[in-house]
Amino acid sequence: MALSVSRSPLRAILLALLLAPAALHAQITDRARLVAALDSAARAHVADSMVAGASVAVVRGADTLLMRGYGYADLEWDVPTPADGRASYEIGSMTKQFTATAVLQLVDEGKLDLDADMTTYLPEFDTQGHRVPLRRLLDHTSGIKGYTEMPVFGDISVKKLPRDSLVTLIEEEPFDFEPGTAEIYNNSAYFLLGLIIEKASGQPYADYIAEHVFTPARMDHSYYCSESAIRKNRAHGYDAGPNGLQRKAYLDHTWPFAAGSLCSTVGDLVGWNQALHHGGVLPAGSYRMLVTPEPLADGTPIRYAMGLVVDDTGGRRVITHGGGINGFLSDGRYYPDADLTVIVLQNSAGPRGPAALSQALADLVLGPAPVPATTPYAGDLDDLLGDYAGPARGQALTLHVTRDGDQLVFTPEGARQGLRPAHWEGTTWGEGMTRATFVRREGRVVELHLDQGGGFYVLKRQEG
Repeated sequence: MALSVSRSPLRAILLALLLAPAALHAQITDRARLVAALDSAARAHVADSMVAGASVAVVRGADTLLMRGYGYADLEWDVPTPADGRASYEIGSMTKQFTATAVLQLVDEGKLDLDADMTTYLPEFDTQGHRVPLRRLLDHTSGIKGYTEMPVFGDISVKKLPRDSLVTLIEEEPFDFEPGTAEIYNNSAYFLLGLIIEKASGQPYADYIAEHVFTPARMDHSYYCSESAIRKNRAHGYDAGPNGLQRKAYLDHTWPFAAGSLCSTVGDLVGWNQALHHGGVLPAGSYRMLVTPEPLADGTPIRYAMGLVVDDTGGRRVITHGGGINGFLSDGRYYPDADLTVIVLQNSAGPRGPAALSQALADLVLGPAPVPATTPYAGDLDDLLGDYAGPARGQALTLHVTRDGDQLVFTPEGARQGLRPAHWEGTTWGEGMTRATFVRREGRVVELHLDQGGGFYVLKRQEG
């Protein structure tokens, strides 16, 4: 769930998600051994040459099992990451949960209505004849084109221009789909939400978040990022280059805005999770809306709620979101049944991201993640074979579905290797957080729904 100028081809993202190995970490019940194992896992992660440094927190209830920094906050001066966990990082798209919280606060005050069309608050925005309820901006189901996927954004991202210039580019692009019929991760929606927050509150977004979100959660070391301001304990970011890590590419923070421009620390984010999930930020009804995904218009369930993914793969509930921005990657997870928070903030954006470490740390505390039961498919696999195509993030996606004996093989257009998820139930195959479900209408398979938590792609079966 990245907000950055450069992006990986969609087929590479699919391969990474579907072929990622499962974590093999046994639960450790002895606290001293558990703390040592958590520390060892974090050290091993940062030992990779493509990881500059990281700050890691694992907190169960009131028990802080791990909160410390590893590696380097500055590679050029060999400055170690502060050991106390107070290094600040750009958290990228983890920003979205704070934006969503702000929206719900304003709803509670009667200043916003989730069911009102977005043009109620941005009357000049051209929705091209579509009705876009405010809630459809919060869960990436608006259909509005994402600006970080537009080729022109690479040029704009390094310039300080009026925000209206980006709004104009967004509204000139055709919608990817009819609002409410699919889900494509969308930074444009959260950029527009930032403008709506400013209009409804009468405050700049950064000031509103500082006063109404950071202060109640006691996030004293969190702030709106700047490409130029000097901040104590701020980690320097690095991108992956052809010969290893290099200084991160420039990005003006006019543009990530409410979709990805907040900076924070692991300590503050632990405090945020404790406040958010225990009633310290939103009243109970608004909190339930924040963490309850709204189905698509046809009733199809999705797993993205409001700035957060809510998943229960294998029966283990987790509320989660990651982030990616030039030079930084982040991952935050809250396991409500265990009151467990896991945060990993990393000052390098490369092939080794924080999600695998977060999963490994959670598995050490909770035991290996449950794996959904697999069963043989009772129907005719040949009935499912064919090509399925539709809009995805930044480009069209085509999946070729073939079979190898009793195994379905999903091959993204242009990929050398097919994907071989397990059959879970009915017409659903899955691996990790990714689910692929074939949809029948009037007795024939017509669609393939690819659900990745942060995206729900509706792929139409191609004839001929």
